[in-house]
Amino acid sequence: MTPQLKATLAKLPDAPGVYLMRDARGTVLYVGKAQSLRQRVRSYWQKHGAGEQPLRIESALDRVADVEYTLTDTVSEALLLEANLIKRTQPRFNVRLKDDKSYPFIKVTLADHFPRIERTRKLPQDGSRYFGPYASASSVDEAMNLIRRLFPFRTCTIEIREGRRALQRPCLLYHIKRCQGPCIEAIGKDDYRRDIEQVMLFLEGRQETVARALRAEMEAASESLDYERAAALRDKVRAIERTMESQKMAAHARTEQDVLGFARAGAEAAVQLFAVRAGKLVARDVFLLENVAGVDDGEALAAFVEQYYAAAGSVPPRVLVPVALPGAGELVALLETRRGRGVEIVTPQRGRNRSLLVLASRNAAETLAREQARWLADQGKTLEALTELADALGLPAPPTRIECYDISTIQGASTVGSMVVFEEGRPRTGEYRRFRVRSVQGPNDFASHQEVLRRRFGHVLRAEEGSVEELRWRLPDLVVVDGGKGQVSAARAVLDELGLHDVPLAGLAKEREELFLPDRSDPIVLPATSPALYLVQRLRDEAHRFAITYHRQVRAKAQVRSALDDLPGVGPARKRALLRVFGSARQIRQASVEQVAAVPGIGPALAARIKASLEG
Repeated sequence: MTPQLKATLAKLPDAPGVYLMRDARGTVLYVGKAQSLRQRVRSYWQKHGAGEQPLRIESALDRVADVEYTLTDTVSEALLLEANLIKRTQPRFNVRLKDDKSYPFIKVTLADHFPRIERTRKLPQDGSRYFGPYASASSVDEAMNLIRRLFPFRTCTIEIREGRRALQRPCLLYHIKRCQGPCIEAIGKDDYRRDIEQVMLFLEGRQETVARALRAEMEAASESLDYERAAALRDKVRAIERTMESQKMAAHARTEQDVLGFARAGAEAAVQLFAVRAGKLVARDVFLLENVAGVDDGEALAAFVEQYYAAAGSVPPRVLVPVALPGAGELVALLETRRGRGVEIVTPQRGRNRSLLVLASRNAAETLAREQARWLADQGKTLEALTELADALGLPAPPTRIECYDISTIQGASTVGSMVVFEEGRPRTGEYRRFRVRSVQGPNDFASHQEVLRRRFGHVLRAEEGSVEELRWRLPDLVVVDGGKGQVSAARAVLDELGLHDVPLAGLAKEREELFLPDRSDPIVLPATSPALYLVQRLRDEAHRFAITYHRQVRAKAQVRSALDDLPGVGPARKRALLRVFGSARQIRQASVEQVAAVPGIGPALAARIKASLEG
């Protein structure tokens, strides 16, 4: 035990909070919560080595160099903070949702005068309503496509206010009846928001309420002889009824509950969630867990409940689980805090609810079996590709970490470089890096590659041994540059200049998909069906995509700056207001002086100067 750790344990407060165990490099190993930080954290070392704790906790304690903690007012707050910290830091020894990024949500921008409905992975406190989380983007797409067919809503990002015409003519979506045209005042704010409220009811699983309201509207339209509107409403009702029919299942009438089925295999587990609203299955999703080896079913499922409902858009009054959960009282308090009303966690032993749990667990087991089969197949293909690549390039072993570099520019302007990282054949997006090329004038791919590589590998030379900086910029087993012999020679010169003579290097040329090595005159041509060729193509394409995306961002900022930032009287606030309404300098150029003058803070005189400058 380090002196720093001893000092921390000695001054732990007897209060609720969250603790983070860190190793010597500062990496978070484990996150936990406690009613009493003093008692809980100290108990780990009192039991350490006595065989009274799970093996994963013992393994974590062997690496702990310090403990950091945060006080909270209640255990419920500690649970929420713990879930957020697990998601943010991805500690090695916690059971956690298997997810490289945040889970997707559907967002309704209620703060807007005419709300939009969009996908998101972020949950800022901006007055919006969120539905989810969903297990995958495909689940979100399915829900979005359904509500878009039933309730046309705007997808544009222009600012629209009641009583103010934002555009002179609508876009194509209005003409194909996928948008109601609030931008041209074809629908009022109250009527539009009424439709948005129906969308939210639909996403909550209250389709019967929506269908009932639409039937009343249909009858009213029919009585007023507005048969076209009545027919459109009739079609909506029928579509909703078909959806409701497909959701019927064996459940209690008017039941509002989530059913959590659980299955596990080795260090992986799956949770099947059935969302039952008004006796109907309105949503079903499978979530994968990792790091469950040595953890009992109750603890693993409790970790899912905590992490899922900490971010869930809605919490039902009842959650069914197949086994009793440790700390169930604390979890109930968390769920009640999120819902604002009473919640119960129930483990039914018989009857319909038990049958639902069995069905959900069977679905979870089948999904887990399919995923494991896919993991094994992918793992075999990846190992084959890495082994074949090592043989082709003469490497001593299959490369675990591969870095690929690409340059993107247009005639030497806004030149940028990208670095993408694959570990064990899979992208490590968190370690991607991008570079603004500043020392190269004009189009010079060789010099641009050299600047990027010199800056990237310079971090290795400056980092102290064993430091976080060295870990972050650790040397790859293979460097791939996008290009042929010239790019490879330029890259080799930089690596030799920095003393990194042993770092393997190759270039991949686009035209014939040939691999070039620094000390070999003729290229290596992999077979067209080679897994190794597919791997390096993925690397090159990912580096190209990452570089192109960054280049477009840089170029767009440069274009906007040249068009707007040099105008007298247009500061950052007015520029943001203009871009919020029009989206780009080109759209401002196409707008009339009156439309530009209508932007808050602009006015007729400034609008005329802006138009004259942009059109000049």
